[in-house]
Amino acid sequence: MIHAKNIHKYYDQLEVLKGVDLHIKKGEIVSIVGASGAGKTTLLQILGTLDKPSPTKKNDENQNSKNETSLFINNEDILKMNDKSLSKFRNSNLGFIFQFHQLLPEFTALENVSIPAFIANKSKAETEKEAIKLLDYLGLSHRMHHKPNELSGGEQQRVAVARALINKPDVIFADEPSGNLDTHSAENLHQLFFQLRDEFGQTFVIVTHNEELANMADRKLVMIDGQISTQ
Repeated sequence: MIHAKNIHKYYDQLEVLKGVDLHIKKGEIVSIVGASGAGKTTLLQILGTLDKPSPTKKNDENQNSKNETSLFINNEDILKMNDKSLSKFRNSNLGFIFQFHQLLPEFTALENVSIPAFIANKSKAETEKEAIKLLDYLGLSHRMHHKPNELSGGEQQRVAVARALINKPDVIFADEPSGNLDTHSAENLHQLFFQLRDEFGQTFVIVTHNEELANMADRKLVMIDGQISTQ
């Protein structure tokens, strides 16, 4: 599902990712943990095509033909796509859930969920039918016409989950998805991820400081100083 090889990221002279290799299987739930500054979110953004890896520098030991940087998702060569192709691929194949739900305040829950489908040029009737089904599945059928400021934190995050699912993506990337929730809402969200995987077969890549969620995953990856620990 996801094959990443020799992923580097530099910000000026600071090397944030130091040649990360990663393979994630279809339907797998993988958590990524580590101290602040270890490179977790940077890696997630590159895997999610929101950022690009840096070219390897000439003095890097890994700079040879056998260790070229590559990123494949669903057998698609991500690093060879132009911006237009990449945007289309991202919209159709990837979903995102963030710590702060990033819902648009002027739109209702139903409208927020529908936005990615409208970007994909799906019809209003088809989109709203799917959005209503998702909101009902997530226990929000009675809240679909409410705006974000009328919803609880847990409800807002479930709307964000529905938005991530609307285009039936193969992979969901989540960055501290329960970091802004109370304990009860966080536990519900964690259970929901596994329920969604079992129901729809999606792959989840989750960056989290929540040990409970991290340990529930099929596999927990620990990042230390820009690399995935082999401990």
